[in-house]
Amino acid sequence: MGTEAELLDSEFIQGFSASLLDDYLNAKNYVQDVPTQSLLHIRSFTHRLTDLLGQSKAVSFASPNLYDRIELLNQKRLIDVKTTRALHRLRADGNRGAHPEKYHLTQEQLLALAQKAIKDVLALVEHLYPKVVGCEAPAYRFQASDAITVKDLCYRAVMEDDPNAQYLVGISFKTKALMLKEQELALVDQYYGTEDDSPVVKAVAQKASDTFAKAAYWFALAAQTHMQALYEHGVSLIHGYQGEADAIKGEAAIATAAEAGVVNAMALLGYFYLVGSESFKPDLAQAKHFLQLAAEGEQTEAMANLGVLYYQTKDLPQAYHFISKAAQAGYPHAQYHLALMLANGDGCQRDPIASEYWMAEAAEQGQLDAMLTRAQHMLNDESGLGGDVSQAERYLREVIKYAHSVPAMIELSMALADGILGRIDVVGSAALLNLARRHANSKEAEIIEPLWQSLILQIDTVMKITQDPGEIHTLNRAKDLLSAEDYSSSF
Repeated sequence: MGTEAELLDSEFIQGFSASLLDDYLNAKNYVQDVPTQSLLHIRSFTHRLTDLLGQSKAVSFASPNLYDRIELLNQKRLIDVKTTRALHRLRADGNRGAHPEKYHLTQEQLLALAQKAIKDVLALVEHLYPKVVGCEAPAYRFQASDAITVKDLCYRAVMEDDPNAQYLVGISFKTKALMLKEQELALVDQYYGTEDDSPVVKAVAQKASDTFAKAAYWFALAAQTHMQALYEHGVSLIHGYQGEADAIKGEAAIATAAEAGVVNAMALLGYFYLVGSESFKPDLAQAKHFLQLAAEGEQTEAMANLGVLYYQTKDLPQAYHFISKAAQAGYPHAQYHLALMLANGDGCQRDPIASEYWMAEAAEQGQLDAMLTRAQHMLNDESGLGGDVSQAERYLREVIKYAHSVPAMIELSMALADGILGRIDVVGSAALLNLARRHANSKEAEIIEPLWQSLILQIDTVMKITQDPGEIHTLNRAKDLLSAEDYSSSF
């Protein structure tokens, strides 16, 4: 990309295919202030690109699912390995943009992901240029866009009463609110259990609540004419973004948006029919109808829930089919459940190696059950893929942070006490058992009790033989955390 190039990046994309220009420009324009919207346009760009790549050979796509389209082009040898991987990477990035909170992305990580996706698009088009256009890719230079800023969106939303701008302002606030909730969760368990009513936690929680309320305001304003905003308005009512929840009105709004063809609304309405809700009784036929429609729009939760539906009706091969599709589309919860199905041979040939692969994929994307399982495999099972104890520790700390998982607390406490992580940390081990005690149910409490007593015995044994003042201080600190009085009063 030489600085003397005559073409700008937008002209470069237009020369490759005019049909891709709008999505590219929107992705670039939204990247700074509404990165979720930028990544959704990346996914749309990728979808249109598969159409373009299939046109030359008159390929007919039976499925709108982007994963299926990429794999069909690959199977027909219309794209090489590099292109296949690049398309799947863009598809996965687009899915993360749709639900950043499910991947525990910070605002900074989301922005970096959107910026990287723009660069990946340009690199892929450069690679494909000779194949699609018939000549080498021309030199061009990247021009920073006149970004559609929140200020611009607010002007259009307020002064021009533009429903789409109002919807996007709402999305911007919602994304920030979700990130603040992540920050709140992280603070609650910082240093093994900051109290929920600490001033710092309360300040972040209040800011998250205020930001959710702002999102709800803009969604409500746009909802009369903008169906995606109506869906978000329904979600905000169900979750009480502006105070008291109203599930009845929220579900009615989602049903209207679903009938209008909003993919996320169809997925959620299908889920209501699958499990039941305030307004909708379980109805597997209706659940299948709406989940199938949403799955055709590559809504990954809908694919996974279709798998659940078939699992409930004992059709394990179909359950495996849809859960594997959702897993391949990058949905971490489906990846975790696919790992379990492969481990047990549910609807498929039992495959422990493939099971561990999908468990690792789910863990890397932040699926908490998968992170705990992988950590346990790494620390206790030599047959698991990989044995990186530092990664195991990272997984366990994430599960503790986001899920208050007592099994993770116990696992990490034992690893610190036994030196499995390459060091012995009795204070950290004691603090974790203390935290586990506060969150444990009766069965978990029974597991903690002998570990608690064993750690006290370990501390007492070392104190009898050590002469090091620093070590004695540390051991006393750990023993204070495990005082018999505190322990007996907790059960």
